[in-house]
Amino acid sequence: MATLDRRFWLVAMGGTLLTLLVLGIPTAVIPNPFFVRMTPTEPFNVVVWLASAPLMGALLATYVSRGPVGHRDAHSEQGGGRASVGGIAAFLAIGCPICNKIVVAVLGVSGALNVFAPLQPIIGAASIALLAVTLVWRLRMRVRGCTRCSTISTTWTAPGPA
Repeated sequence: MATLDRRFWLVAMGGTLLTLLVLGIPTAVIPNPFFVRMTPTEPFNVVVWLASAPLMGALLATYVSRGPVGHRDAHSEQGGGRASVGGIAAFLAIGCPICNKIVVAVLGVSGALNVFAPLQPIIGAASIALLAVTLVWRLRMRVRGCTRCSTISTTWTAPGPA
């Protein structure tokens, strides 16, 4: 794809590494002295972690402007809500079920283990699907653009009196 330039790939790689750290350290998928899991890391935790990071990194890269200074894509902010929901869902799918204080407050420890934990693989799959669909949609918008409003000057001024 011609629109996936060097800057896109550099931001995607940096975003992937950042996502691996941001998701891996607090969920203790990456062993560290700051956070300890109360339940062992399951294989699906690692799969969701490794699958969601490059998707989030590439999504982050789609928000990097590719136009000249002073111009922006009219659709550049679209898809942010879906990307955020996908990222939060990935975090919930990766994390320890009884380390999540909100889940424990709502369901209790036994509910977190018996109700929430079995749902984590489904949440992880939904997260990866949502991130993938959002990435494909943003890349298609980036390649295709919008013929009506592909670039809008950010130095727009209100029209004067007639």
